[in-house]
Amino acid sequence: MTKGKTQIDNQLRGTAPSTQQKLTRECISIHVGQAGVQIGNACWELYCLEHGIHPSGYLQQDNPDDADLNEEISFNAFFRETTAGKHVPRAVYVDLEPSVVDEVRTGMYSQLFHPEQLISGKEDAANNYARGHYTVGREIIDQVLNSIRKMADQCSGLQGFLVFHSFGGGTGSGFSSLLMERLSSDYGKKSKLEFAVYPAPLISTAVVEPYNSILTTHTTLEHSDCAFVVDNEAIYDICRRNLDIERPTYTNLNRLIGQIVSSITASLRFDGALNVDLTEFQTNLVPYPRIHFPLVTYAPIISAEKAYHEQLTVHEITNACFNTTNQMVKCDLQQGKYMSCCMLYRGDVAPKDVNSAIAAIKTRNSIQFVDWCPTGFKVGINNQPPTLVPGGDLARVERAVCMLSNTTAIAQAWARLDRKFDLMYAKRAFVHWYVGEGMEEGEFSEAREDMATLEKDYEEVGHESDSDEDEEENEF
Repeated sequence: MTKGKTQIDNQLRGTAPSTQQKLTRECISIHVGQAGVQIGNACWELYCLEHGIHPSGYLQQDNPDDADLNEEISFNAFFRETTAGKHVPRAVYVDLEPSVVDEVRTGMYSQLFHPEQLISGKEDAANNYARGHYTVGREIIDQVLNSIRKMADQCSGLQGFLVFHSFGGGTGSGFSSLLMERLSSDYGKKSKLEFAVYPAPLISTAVVEPYNSILTTHTTLEHSDCAFVVDNEAIYDICRRNLDIERPTYTNLNRLIGQIVSSITASLRFDGALNVDLTEFQTNLVPYPRIHFPLVTYAPIISAEKAYHEQLTVHEITNACFNTTNQMVKCDLQQGKYMSCCMLYRGDVAPKDVNSAIAAIKTRNSIQFVDWCPTGFKVGINNQPPTLVPGGDLARVERAVCMLSNTTAIAQAWARLDRKFDLMYAKRAFVHWYVGEGMEEGEFSEAREDMATLEKDYEEVGHESDSDEDEEENEF
């Protein structure tokens, strides 16, 4: 059935099936700073398991007949095959200090990466945006761009870049924004998607997180097409509540983030009934260029013990996505309106079940859409069920869904951060560390003004059609 459909699609597009199959849509992943690198470890561990690639980079082939087909569909988007038959990730790891990247160099997956893909400096950014952006980061940026350039040259149809980083750290904020600026000038039209760890409401790893976060958001707002933000506190709560992990570690958190990233990129790596392209995310999720921070929800997040007692039908997992307990950023969805929802199903999912589940969601009064976006839902269905990580926390399930929703409620997270920034900046606390690295104080107030505008943008989007009606009345 699928094969026939593919041939029809190929004829409609005017391409022969063989050429169509060879058109790869490569993505280059860039993992920046400690958070970016550790999330990278979880992601590439999962990709290798999903594609049957051994930590050494060679295929663990179960069925030789499927090898060619699998390779065509799966590997080329994220892995490059060498003449020796080894699969090398299209990824760059960067940190301004060596310890975290050294763990990769000596760890289980050390054979997987080319040494030039693992880049580290000698001194870290010390939680200081200005060090990552202006001083220490500048010394290493050309080396990173050269590595990316080599990788881009090996792609036949580069789709874009996935940048993994944190908002709060010095490298994650400062170096990432420097990198995004340079990627914009070197690869103007290519998509740039961010996976960013957002500062949690209560738990903090650095006092100056609000400064770093607001400076990096301001700098990258123009250069990023879409940013998926996750906050550690929300994921801690999910691990405790849903997975019964009393004291979650970063490995627990990162493996959960890995499943989300895998769901978002699955359509580039596997076949499906309804595949979603990287650029389709932007088209369907980003109504205005600046409003590009979708909220991520994943279901089912369930431990093996609980899974035996659950049905986990398409209806149930779809409903779970609209449950606050499964969302990756803490904000009250009742206080906002949805602009768009992208539902990415994977595994044993039939389109008719998806349609009826979404129809049921639309009848719920608690879920409000802005009135200028009547359709609201974009669906992707992928045949590959989620892969279990050995020693991981999640139960093996037949089907899962990742929901990316652009909602005005996420403005609460920005407001929370802005308030913290204001409290410190009113006293000019810690500002001298940034100025000492060659940054001008004016950049703080400029960044803060931009964030105030962003909050206002979200507010206006929620009320947009009301004001339009008022204007029309005034004209008459």
